[in-house]
Amino acid sequence: MTKPIKVGLVGLGRAGSGMHRPELRVRQDKFVFYAVCDIIEERTKPFVEEFGSKPYTRIEDLIADPEVELVTIATRSKDHFRHAKMALLAGKDVMLEKPFCITSEQAKELIKLSSQPAGPHLYIRHNRRFERGFELVSEIIDSGKLGDVYEVRLARTEYNRRFDWQTLKEFGGGHLFNWGSHIVDHALRFCGGDYTKLYSYLSHVITTGDCEDHAKLVFTGINGRCVDLEITYGVTMHVPEYMVYGTKGSLFSEGNTLHLRYLDPKIELEKIEADKGTPGESTSSRNSEPLTFVDEYIELEDLCEGTPRIWDALYEAIRENKPFPVTLDQALKVVETIEEAKENTVFAHKVPLDY
Repeated sequence: MTKPIKVGLVGLGRAGSGMHRPELRVRQDKFVFYAVCDIIEERTKPFVEEFGSKPYTRIEDLIADPEVELVTIATRSKDHFRHAKMALLAGKDVMLEKPFCITSEQAKELIKLSSQPAGPHLYIRHNRRFERGFELVSEIIDSGKLGDVYEVRLARTEYNRRFDWQTLKEFGGGHLFNWGSHIVDHALRFCGGDYTKLYSYLSHVITTGDCEDHAKLVFTGINGRCVDLEITYGVTMHVPEYMVYGTKGSLFSEGNTLHLRYLDPKIELEKIEADKGTPGESTSSRNSEPLTFVDEYIELEDLCEGTPRIWDALYEAIRENKPFPVTLDQALKVVETIEEAKENTVFAHKVPLDY
């Protein structure tokens, strides 16, 4: 049997302890926490007790450990570039949390360091690519059931007066680097991989700090599709995570249910032509043919379920030499898009939090 990959996890905060730890706990046939590192030594103890991990408080020492095969980096966003570069220069494969980097230049430098076929290899943890909701919506669009899809709306909304480091520019905070890294990646997939135009509106509405907590991005995809993205901490009511408009039907997410309504494919539509007459001269301004729609419901336990499967894809990439589904060029495009949105935003402001 193939041996599990020996992981050195750097950063044992919300992502490292709260996500990486439970996700790999059930994949110990593929990954083992050989070593862990955090500047707060107390955080290493649960890993030592549960997995027998070697504890470090300096990333330099973990990277120097010859037994560590894969360095997974879950530190603050501003440190991603520095920590990943250190590991790559030491010849270690790297799994890097989102955001890839704070700038596209940093991302390009890391890509260059991992460009040799023999390695080391760099992987970006766009785990939301594996959301079952995103996969199903993509499959439905590709099926043609909704006809030619001309618009997709994506939303992640809540009301949250957040106050941690993710609200501070000095640490690489802001909603675009947080949720945005995932949903911009989704938007680019629905755009055909790239776009011809981008409108952006960023605003600081209710959180502490000095970063955007509300973002609206509207893309014109290279496939001609309009993709409307909204992520915010400032909305108190439910907004569907997915809305898809096609020439033969539509899709809305309702909680964890995908609701499709589309023209019955078994019924052929009448052939109609534009009427040159003006209103009053024409028989009607609307076509009177009966339309038969099919309502379809797909229920999931959670639209976001499935994200840990990125580890299975990573294992296959490292041990079985299979292509990793998230390419470095795709991850770089996410960084470049966020960079453009920040540079060219239509309006940004801060509402005083004095209420």
